[in-house]
Amino acid sequence: MAEKTIATAGNRHGSAQRETTRGQEQYVAPPVDIYDTPDGLVVLADLPGVAKDDVNVHIENNVLTLAARARHIAPGEPVYREYELVNFYRQFELSEEVDRERLAAQLNHGVLMLRLPRAEKAKPRKINVQVG
Repeated sequence: MAEKTIATAGNRHGSAQRETTRGQEQYVAPPVDIYDTPDGLVVLADLPGVAKDDVNVHIENNVLTLAARARHIAPGEPVYREYELVNFYRQFELSEEVDRERLAAQLNHGVLMLRLPRAEKAKPRKINVQVG
């Protein structure tokens, strides 16, 4: 699984003019740990301040995309803040060994766990040798 970030399309005229109709959103790549298990890959992504409803995980054209929006949990408007929450965004290119139909995601205490099982044809198998 290789990391892959797809560039967003600029305007059609090629100028570097900034969009003025909406605010510029900022994203950070969440830190991830990737584990290789006998059943497939396990991806752990740190997403502090993110609720279950604010996580979007999808696969399109062999690209796994993680997008999440962090929100303050305190009600009301802040009077003073020393840090600003930002949104998370990261992409990974998947190999053909990943079974896209059985992908599972779970968010627990700000850590997203993705299970990417191996496709049956990609799993190692033991071949019995018979004496004849």
